[in-house]
Amino acid sequence: MPPKPFLTAEWRHLAMLNFEADPEILRPHVPKRTELDLWQGRCLVSLVGFLFLRTRVRGVPIPFHRDFEEVNLRFYVRREAEDGWRRGVVFIKELVPRWAIAFVARAWYGENYQAVKMNHLIEPWEDGSHDGHRVRYGWTSGGQENQIAIHTEGEFAPLDPDSEEAFITEHYWGYCRQRSGGTVEYQVEHPPWKVCRAGVEALEVDTARLYGTAFVPVLNAAPSSVFLAEGSAIAVYPGQRLAN
Repeated sequence: MPPKPFLTAEWRHLAMLNFEADPEILRPHVPKRTELDLWQGRCLVSLVGFLFLRTRVRGVPIPFHRDFEEVNLRFYVRREAEDGWRRGVVFIKELVPRWAIAFVARAWYGENYQAVKMNHLIEPWEDGSHDGHRVRYGWTSGGQENQIAIHTEGEFAPLDPDSEEAFITEHYWGYCRQRSGGTVEYQVEHPPWKVCRAGVEALEVDTARLYGTAFVPVLNAAPSSVFLAEGSAIAVYPGQRLAN
């Protein structure tokens, strides 16, 4: 019998800002039994803000913890398994507004979650030539206000399977380094997302405090791409510890 999801929800309004990074910055964060997954020879890091909606843990809705924001910094890896290459994501840090959410994620998966005060804004945007949307995610950390804000350009469209957008969104596994040195692998299911190209309206992040000084030049550079993904219902399955 196939396993039941640990968590189900909807991920919506995913603002994805993508940056090229020196692989050496990421190597200390690469979990055992995985390797960096490159896009046309380039190593990418993504700063992602989105809404977590209608959340259920093992089928049960948790009062006051169903709808919330998340902002994460992530990069891409792959692992050769019995069924072929599994392409996955590694999170440097994930920010959420509820301490209980952060506690559960750390306890069950060993992910680096942190609870901070967060807010978001999604509203129509018009630049005089076309209608679109403005999407903003804000948070407070160490007394510092942070935000990412984008505005869409054009219409939502299905993914081109050979595009950078497809590479970024179609990693369906998560990998997490454990304090013991091992690796936990878990599967994430969702259909392909429609995406819309976007421009940066604001990018104000206390990078050194949140992610470490090594990531300052990465996030201070111009993004290689920016887009908004519509999102969908998702399912996250229980993690499995990989043999060393």
